[in-house]
Amino acid sequence: MYFNIVVPVFNEEENIDYIHGQIQNSLQDYNYNIVFVDDGSKDGSFEKIKVLSEAHSNVKGISFSRNFGHQTALLAGLSEADADFAIMMDADGQHPAEVIPELIQKHNEGFDIVNTKRLSTADAGLFKRLSSKLYYKLINYLTDIEIEPDSSDFRLMSRKAIDAFLKIDEHDRFTRGLISWMGFQQAIVEYKAPKRFAGTSKYSLKKMIRFGIDGITSFSAKPLRISFYLGLIVLLLAIAYAIYAIIIFYMGKATPGWTSTLLSIMIIGGAQLLSIGILGEYLARIFNEIKRRPHFFVKERCGNKNHL
Repeated sequence: MYFNIVVPVFNEEENIDYIHGQIQNSLQDYNYNIVFVDDGSKDGSFEKIKVLSEAHSNVKGISFSRNFGHQTALLAGLSEADADFAIMMDADGQHPAEVIPELIQKHNEGFDIVNTKRLSTADAGLFKRLSSKLYYKLINYLTDIEIEPDSSDFRLMSRKAIDAFLKIDEHDRFTRGLISWMGFQQAIVEYKAPKRFAGTSKYSLKKMIRFGIDGITSFSAKPLRISFYLGLIVLLLAIAYAIYAIIIFYMGKATPGWTSTLLSIMIIGGAQLLSIGILGEYLARIFNEIKRRPHFFVKERCGNKNHL
């Protein structure tokens, strides 16, 4: 049994040796190779990968010309996969390598995709836990796919599933949603995420919001429908208010003032801007898709040439 391990890397210089050691210790009796995908790191991450690839024949790496994003790095790693199945995991040490044999066991039972679910994360704050729960409830409500709460991009995919995944040519990719949408026989393995070994998370609040928007707009047109209904409600309220204003005018009870006018403008203007913003997100996705630019550019490679 031979398999690949895909590890996206972005400014993880301090973690590369650690995650490689964890994989080695957990998979001593397995035949595998590791594909490190350097997503345009600004530190010495790829230099560390080069050193590992020179010392270990089962380590190879590719380095992007710039930062193309975590989801694209996963795509690039899977496009390098040449084995019976592949496992995706992050380089920060929060995807424990000792869980990999459990993923392989599930695969041996006949599952094409084995996902993972975090039972807890050692260094996750209250805001992150609450926002994560809210996000999964929102995306499962707004889309036609079902994503397991607290899931991650730590998973196993069979050769059949990898080949199907690589046929999907979307640019703004949301891997968790695509995996759910693909179907196949899927299973879940639970794990507890330890603290990050070194460094800080590369997912800022801005990136998390962008990631969430990508997930929703990739798999649902419901936000467009919501904006339509919102506009309809505001229109009905405006008509009702207009009738009320006419009535009190003829009753001689109208009084000059700016409060009602200001509120009307704010409500209608806010609804319009929200609707335009939602529409803009979908137009931006269409714009990105029709350009048909390559998903990424590889600047440099290292490792076993037979596998590259």
